Amino acid sequence: MRALALRLRTMRSLQTYTPPTMFGKTGTIRAQPTNGSVNRLLPADRAVHDWYRFVLSYPPHLVRYYAERFGLGQGSRLLDPFCGTGTTLVEAKKLGIDSVGIEANPLAQFASAVKTDWDVDPLELRTQAELVADATRDELSRQGIRDSLLPLFEGATQPKEIELRRLPPDTRKLLLTNSISPYPEHKTLTLLDQIRQSGAGKFEACERLAVAKCLVANYGNLRFGPEVGIGRIKEDTPVIDPWIESVRVMTDDLGHINPLASVKCEIHLADARCASELFPAESIDSVITSPPYPNEKDYTRTTRLESAFLGFVRNRDELRSLKRNLVRSNTRGVYKGDDDDSLVSGNRRIMRIAREIERRRVSMGKTSGFERLYARVAQLYFGGMARHFADLRRVLRPGARLAYVVGDQASYLRVMIRTGELLGEIAESLGYVVEDLELFRTRIATATGEMLREEVLILRWNGRKPKRRQPR
Repeated sequence: MRALALRLRTMRSLQTYTPPTMFGKTGTIRAQPTNGSVNRLLPADRAVHDWYRFVLSYPPHLVRYYAERFGLGQGSRLLDPFCGTGTTLVEAKKLGIDSVGIEANPLAQFASAVKTDWDVDPLELRTQAELVADATRDELSRQGIRDSLLPLFEGATQPKEIELRRLPPDTRKLLLTNSISPYPEHKTLTLLDQIRQSGAGKFEACERLAVAKCLVANYGNLRFGPEVGIGRIKEDTPVIDPWIESVRVMTDDLGHINPLASVKCEIHLADARCASELFPAESIDSVITSPPYPNEKDYTRTTRLESAFLGFVRNRDELRSLKRNLVRSNTRGVYKGDDDDSLVSGNRRIMRIAREIERRRVSMGKTSGFERLYARVAQLYFGGMARHFADLRRVLRPGARLAYVVGDQASYLRVMIRTGELLGEIAESLGYVVEDLELFRTRIATATGEMLREEVLILRWNGRKPKRRQPR
């Protein structure tokens, strides 16, 4: 694919598109959208999406636009192979479109599964959660621990003689220091115990997801900027009331969306490079997704706190096992024996980028183990995406259309990586047709201050594999 053949343009649809909602409201984007507005979760879209949302998620109106553009509807089957916390799948269900997802992070896969299971009685869930809340209050009260920051208690201190519960030592090692303070940690573990002991059955998943949301939004000390870090330290904070409020949001949403519970959705905990092991041949009509970008973001860190508390990742071995199923996009996810880079060894642009990264590393005197891996990660990332595209061909129906939300990167010693263009080249070499590369928004590179493009790569699968796998 020649780069000049790609048409870069602002998405006209997002300038005029009025997204449909289930409640008869609209979320119109201004005629000339800002970067923030096009990527924002609109108020009319908060139902279900807001139960728990990955900090790097893309907006539901983007899914609606491409679902409409690709002509998806009843009888279609939509795939998100990097489904994260379920933006594509939730929106597909709202639109009455059957969908399937793949996610290698067990916490994110759990969140997607809960957010797409609407066969839950909202009144029973609310009643069950209130019983859990009462039991948690009783247990904390028995221990002499308060769970309130009302003015009446300002200046009061928690009892010092009680032995506070902590996460197991191997699990705590996975977290940033001071991710959560001792009293919120103890109270959160007590709440999770009460959820387990309540025999909540099918309601337990909703209640646990509400805990995951509160860990990030209310209980913990994390802040989210370009990277995950420690923000204001909260020595103590209420646990029960924010959790009950999160469950209440779920029950209110379930009251509206219950009629769509029969729309099919299944989510697999698996590697996106192995889709053909999960689905029948020629069973997918379309793909709408956002894979990781080649940068130094360890995406597992974004969900590490919730993963630890809910028991999805308990030690370094389990974390390593999780990362092996991810496309290699950062140096902390590279392992001996990785060989996806061999799939792009014939791509001149990718190899030129790798050489430039290594040249700059040497000239700048960068010698750490991670810095020595920068050039290899760039190759492993695109090789992993090549493996994904190649494997995906078996499950796509002829004529299937695909939308990949991707972004330019300059994380590796300020060497520019045009992710969308390079993925387009790889896809075309594997038999896909590149229909377009559309500008979604721009963002400022942290390292350089440059404006980077975030784009949507549009592909079509015609059912014909090429004779050569990689361009020379």
